[in-house]
Amino acid sequence: MARPRDASAGKTRERGFSQLEKRLWEEGRRLVAGLDEVGRGPLAGPVVAAAVVLGSRWEDPGVNDSKALTPAKRRELDQAIRATAAAFALGACEPEEIDRINIHNASLLAMRRAVEGLAVKPDYLLVDGRFTLAIDLPQQAVVGGDASLCCVAAASILAKVWRDQYMERCHESYPAYNFAANKGYATAEHRHALARHGPCPLHRRSYRPVAQRVLAFGDE
Repeated sequence: MARPRDASAGKTRERGFSQLEKRLWEEGRRLVAGLDEVGRGPLAGPVVAAAVVLGSRWEDPGVNDSKALTPAKRRELDQAIRATAAAFALGACEPEEIDRINIHNASLLAMRRAVEGLAVKPDYLLVDGRFTLAIDLPQQAVVGGDASLCCVAAASILAKVWRDQYMERCHESYPAYNFAANKGYATAEHRHALARHGPCPLHRRSYRPVAQRVLAFGDE
């Protein structure tokens, strides 16, 4: 199921904090955490989320929705965010969990795990998308938040870089699928490899292209 996005998604955002982030600080909410996830669509690998808390004095190095950045720029910003953010954490749901609870619930659970992994307790959450989290904290869902909110854009970068690097490492164990290049997404090459070799333990068996190959090859 595709995640809904607004018209601003994919555009280059202006450097600096949004009016919403500034208003929350003015209201006394000093530990505002931005939440985003990556990996809803791939046929293989985990869905990964990040939570990032920035301070009001944080100097924006030019963060943006991770999809609007080159891989090199994402890696550069990933290092800058890790070095200067007040706090950050990552959370994930593995393919088995995605198959059991569905990708929507797994995405929300990954974000909740990221929040729970923070070294500080945030006093407000800004969650990319239409849905808030099952966690006892004040929060707001913002469609297109990764393209409009600094803290959410930062979270999208950390999650994307971590997941890409994880899938590149998985390529060493399962080179037939070329995860280093496709990161688990349903490219023509990946679909061809799936048809030829069947699914590996990283594949999401609840996704139709994988389920079809499970029927053809049998499951482990």
